[in-house]
Amino acid sequence: MSGFYVLMLSVHGLIRADEPELGVDADTGGQTLYVLELARALGRNTGVERVDLLTRLVEDPRVAPDYARPAEQLGQRAQLVRLPFGPRRYLRKEALWNHLDQMVDRTVGYLRELGRLPDVIHSHYADAGYVGVQLSQLLGIPLVHTGHSLGRCKRKRLLALGRSAQTLERQYNFSHRIAAEEEVLAHASLVVTSTQQESTEQYGLYESYQSGHAAVIPPGTDTSRFMPPGRMPLEPHVPAMVDRFLSHPRKPLILAIARPEMRKNLVRLVTAYGGSPRLREMANLAIVAGQREDIRTLEEDQAKVLTDLLLEVDRYDLWGRVALPKQHGSEDVPQFYRLAAARRGVFVNAALTEPFGLTLIEAAASGLPIVATADGGPRDIVAACDNGVLVDAMDPADIAAGLESVLSDPRAWQRRARRGIAGVARHYTWDAHVAKYLKHLGRVLRRNRKQVRRHLADRLHPGPSPLPFVRRMLVSDIDNTLIGDKPSLVTLMSMLQRCGHEFGFAVATGRNLDSTLRVLRQWSVRVPDVLITSVGSEIHYGRELKPDVGWRNHIRYQWRRDALEQALAEVPGLSLQLPESQREFKLSYDVDPDAMPALRTLQAMLRAQRLSAKLIYSHESFLDVLPVRASKGQAVRYLAYKWGLPLGNFLVAGDSGNDEEMLLGDTLAVVVGNHSPELATLRGLERVYFANAAHAAGIMEGIAHYGFVCQGYSMEAG
Repeated sequence: MSGFYVLMLSVHGLIRADEPELGVDADTGGQTLYVLELARALGRNTGVERVDLLTRLVEDPRVAPDYARPAEQLGQRAQLVRLPFGPRRYLRKEALWNHLDQMVDRTVGYLRELGRLPDVIHSHYADAGYVGVQLSQLLGIPLVHTGHSLGRCKRKRLLALGRSAQTLERQYNFSHRIAAEEEVLAHASLVVTSTQQESTEQYGLYESYQSGHAAVIPPGTDTSRFMPPGRMPLEPHVPAMVDRFLSHPRKPLILAIARPEMRKNLVRLVTAYGGSPRLREMANLAIVAGQREDIRTLEEDQAKVLTDLLLEVDRYDLWGRVALPKQHGSEDVPQFYRLAAARRGVFVNAALTEPFGLTLIEAAASGLPIVATADGGPRDIVAACDNGVLVDAMDPADIAAGLESVLSDPRAWQRRARRGIAGVARHYTWDAHVAKYLKHLGRVLRRNRKQVRRHLADRLHPGPSPLPFVRRMLVSDIDNTLIGDKPSLVTLMSMLQRCGHEFGFAVATGRNLDSTLRVLRQWSVRVPDVLITSVGSEIHYGRELKPDVGWRNHIRYQWRRDALEQALAEVPGLSLQLPESQREFKLSYDVDPDAMPALRTLQAMLRAQRLSAKLIYSHESFLDVLPVRASKGQAVRYLAYKWGLPLGNFLVAGDSGNDEEMLLGDTLAVVVGNHSPELATLRGLERVYFANAAHAAGIMEGIAHYGFVCQGYSMEAG
């Protein structure tokens, strides 16, 4: 392999290779352009072998059919891959949270089919970060993250505008988003920020932020598209889109390009313009605010912003001075900048907060001076390019004063235009971004390799997981199945060691995680690839014990633990086990079989109270109460789905009633010779083998019966 394989994740919005529909909605803006340009720039670099940008496949008559294409090339060694998850229709990002676990599974399946793991996963925004953390933990691959915007910052600004916390929570799901961001920051090996202010002041609001894991790498811009007027002629339709609104179109043009979001502060920009008689005489104002056919058909927030904007235009009687184009193509955006530059205008970004501000460097590359909010990335851009002024975005008078100062001095305007062009060429190209990015990425991977080498004595280390490439898997109960006879256990472990990564090893037990690890150490059993514990209510992976978050979310359905405990408190024959035996998704009881009602009676009692649970009775002594979706058997089926392994490629072994569901179905099942009486009813089933030998010897007997050995391994030789 000649270079890195980078797997990028950008979940929301509408992303396509050609003519991206920027501004079509609140989710399709600067991030869309950023990830496309980064993927292309990485693909051009000889230090990168492959780039996959993964996003969501959308089949919806309301959007272009392009978004239903499984893949598109983005240039040399880079491609856009769309994975189907959640409903087929297009969803805004706030509605995607419940479907992100499915993207994790689909990505694992994609990588399994590809037959190669990436060197690094790079997630963009909180939703992709949630997916990235799970993939990083499951696969043992470092995570790089770019936030683009942060929930804490956005919520703080919107609260300052007088919005209620309850309304914001309903609309933006901030609690979910911020929790995901905290988890990403705690796990990521590298956080890419655009400016020092973003790194220290915005990410600094998060408890999990580790400044030592952050790198300031400003994004670039495509100078083949964004250039000063004169180097490429304007298409006539672009001035026409603006000038049809204006009484005196030859005046200097104040240009704003932003989605119609409250954070973009467009209404206050109109207030600043309308409240300054001098500014109204000096220049026209053009606001390119996304795409629309009819304001009444837009999402509620966008419709409100545009309605308020029009009311503000009417309030100051700005008709003939303000242009509001309804439609434009992505190829028109560079021409808007050149048009404003040709008319000696200014670009304004008055957002309440701006993590970076791609539009500012696009304007600068086009020879257009800028006026920008003093909050966020514009500080660094103006410091680097010296091509504009910063203003208080909350103060319309200050916005107006900044615009007046840039427009009123022709010589200063010319200097700022030249400095902007030179500053972008020096500081903000994609090739410079990628060079710095790969330098930091190399450090992350070297650090990760050192961690791997510390654990080389152990087959399972915090490096890449073997699970995507496992072809067969043994899943065994522990007590009275895997353990109980030392010589046969040693033989079984030797076989697994010799089979290597194509043969996976898992345990499925009623014990909790700590107890499981303790008993495995006592019997000198290495840490398995997968640990299914607490009767199937928890799944963890490998030496690092990474939890499967998707499984937790899956089994949470209809689980009311406190109500179940209360309902079972007075049932005769049941006594709650000690606290260490209880888990978030498991209640465990000791049983007096002579006093406990029949299981069907218990189920009827719970149904009468509208409670849902799975009751698992074992060894005629224990009762485990689980979510309806949880059990050892369901956990095995979940693993088969998640890792793309047919159920017939699982051999499961057990000895008691809490193994029964795991032993049924399409798996190959082995019941060891020392099994409990409750499994006798399984005799005669086609895919259930009853071994004569006990414990691990019984497992080996079952392996021989099914011919379930790894390639090149002989049971006789073993």
